[in-house]
Amino acid sequence: MESRYKSYKSIENLKDYIGETITLNGWVHNKTEKGKLVFIMLRDGTGFVQCVVFKGNVSEEVFENAKKLTQETSISLTGSVREDNRAPGGFEIDVTDLKIYHLAKDYPITPKEHGDAFLLENRHLWLRSSRQMAIMRVRAAVIKAIRDFFDGNGFKLMDSPILTPSACEGTSTLFETKYFDLGSAYLSQSGQLYAEASCMALGKVYTFGPTFRAERSKTRKHLTEFWMVEPEMPFFDLNDDMDLAEDLVEYIVQYCLKTCQKELEVLERDTTKLEKIKRPFYRMSYSEAVEWLHKNNIPLKKKIDGQEVDILPFPWGEDFGAVQEEAIMEQFDKPCIIHRYPAEAKAFYMKRDPENPKVVLAMDMLAPEKGGEIIGGSQREDDFDALYQRIVEHNLPLDAFQWYLDLRKYGSVPHSGFGLGVERTVKWITGAAHIRETIPFPRMIYRIVP
Repeated sequence: MESRYKSYKSIENLKDYIGETITLNGWVHNKTEKGKLVFIMLRDGTGFVQCVVFKGNVSEEVFENAKKLTQETSISLTGSVREDNRAPGGFEIDVTDLKIYHLAKDYPITPKEHGDAFLLENRHLWLRSSRQMAIMRVRAAVIKAIRDFFDGNGFKLMDSPILTPSACEGTSTLFETKYFDLGSAYLSQSGQLYAEASCMALGKVYTFGPTFRAERSKTRKHLTEFWMVEPEMPFFDLNDDMDLAEDLVEYIVQYCLKTCQKELEVLERDTTKLEKIKRPFYRMSYSEAVEWLHKNNIPLKKKIDGQEVDILPFPWGEDFGAVQEEAIMEQFDKPCIIHRYPAEAKAFYMKRDPENPKVVLAMDMLAPEKGGEIIGGSQREDDFDALYQRIVEHNLPLDAFQWYLDLRKYGSVPHSGFGLGVERTVKWITGAAHIRETIPFPRMIYRIVP
């Protein structure tokens, strides 16, 4: 939909203006000169279009201005739209007038190759590149799909606080800050605990916002600050939880395939693999997954005395890392949910399986193509005494969790939920090499600027 506040148009809607004279505002992506012709590749955030300045069609001043344009100069162009299948995007603008807003000088990110450190230092400018723009537009589509899915299925958005008095899963990976005269507060790891309170009031709810992990991890799948959507549902058991997770991921992927064709083409993404992401997904228990690791000689990699060693067979009870997850997923062409993990490897709030108290009613969804874990969730412990015992066993402060225990005192019900990481999902869908490309301004253990 075009803005009614401005007379100019956008590149993404050029098909509606064939044969018309319009004004486009944007930035010069690149420029070439051939005698009496100047070719300008213009971008405006919605797309790219080639604009042709012919000396015979414009004033001497306009032609001279066109010749002095530089990369990332901001301009307005007026001209007629014509269809041209040979041109990028399928359209060209025959320019009749041009206005320069600001002539950029010595733009640092040139068409040559640049190192990762340089690009991250200039992230505020790197975002303007065609690949980064495409990833950001897919990210926007993923977020819209998430909101549409939950809003359209009877969920209510409930915001959880970012500053919290306690940890969701222990304080070892939390950022701590002084909170006035009340002691310490922490940047939230998750909105889940508060979503549990919200769902007892409004029924199906979801929280959506930034979360923080002070992990000293440098992998391609870790960020210090990332975005997560967390639905919480009363009267849902683990099977309901897994069904909802499948529905959500299928909806996100299919929505992106439908609305981000140009972006996925820019990213050279093999969309035939994404087209297979339809329910039902694969499922296996943790124990079944361990058996598969044994049969295929996939080890646990562990550091002992500073040296990384392979432990075979993979010990039951250990959590899976990237090595195990990627090995398991090589056999699958769509996500797999692994469920019923060892209780000792998971969080205190997860409900034990009544049929096997050694495992909890938890699940992780792993994406194919080395996408890794994109969802983690569980059925929550709804019994007061059991939850109280878990808090004590994990050496968590009872006073900080008293309100959370109250949820089990006043009308407790079975309930479940999960968290989906936006950046990991975007990384998988786009095929991005590193998760730092999937958020506008990445925060990592070695970077907090720009």
